[in-house]
Amino acid sequence: MSWTAANWSHVLDLTGMHVVQSVLPLLLGALLSVPLARAAARNRVLRPVVVSGSSLLYTIPSLTLFVVLPLVLGTQITSVVNVIVALTVYVVAILVRSSVDAFESVDRDVLQASTAMGYRPLRRFLGVELPLAVPVLVAGLRVASVSNISMVSVGAVIGIQSLGTLFTDGLRRSIVEEIVVGIVLTVLLALVLDLLLRGAGHLLTPWQRAGTTRPLPRVRRAAA
Repeated sequence: MSWTAANWSHVLDLTGMHVVQSVLPLLLGALLSVPLARAAARNRVLRPVVVSGSSLLYTIPSLTLFVVLPLVLGTQITSVVNVIVALTVYVVAILVRSSVDAFESVDRDVLQASTAMGYRPLRRFLGVELPLAVPVLVAGLRVASVSNISMVSVGAVIGIQSLGTLFTDGLRRSIVEEIVVGIVLTVLLALVLDLLLRGAGHLLTPWQRAGTTRPLPRVRRAAA
């Protein structure tokens, strides 16, 4: 472990860069995907366009997107902005379909009951639809987070600093330990972020912790 001991501060810096490039697109992608999916879930004409369009985005090779984006955004090819924008696109591609499924899974009777109780559209969305959709939304976020952490490393091929730098540098200099450290830390980051998202979903769905699948009992009783 001589290489690790001599370069631990550099490894920590790369880990921090990797986390930023993974988590920020996840947040931006969620902010874009949820309202888009909500609109698609309530519009039969818009739904196939949005779902199919988002699926096509995921077919774009990541390395190609990293190279093309500087031409579109006017950034340097080694700018972190390129990675963040590219991964946000991929997060939207993953989350839109799962988010549409999440909103379509909400019981229509509950929505009608909340409307009858005087819930305006925004309050109904924030107080009823979004909480009930959380389990499926979190499942989509967990998939997107693992995908992001993996794809961030691709940016190292064109010189964008992350844990992927340990792969390219280790291969160039034939340092096996450097490559192994990069792999281990990437896997650990994926596991940690997945556990955090799972815990967040657990906290946001207290009715499931109580051993019931019937959330928001007041609105449920009104529906009955």
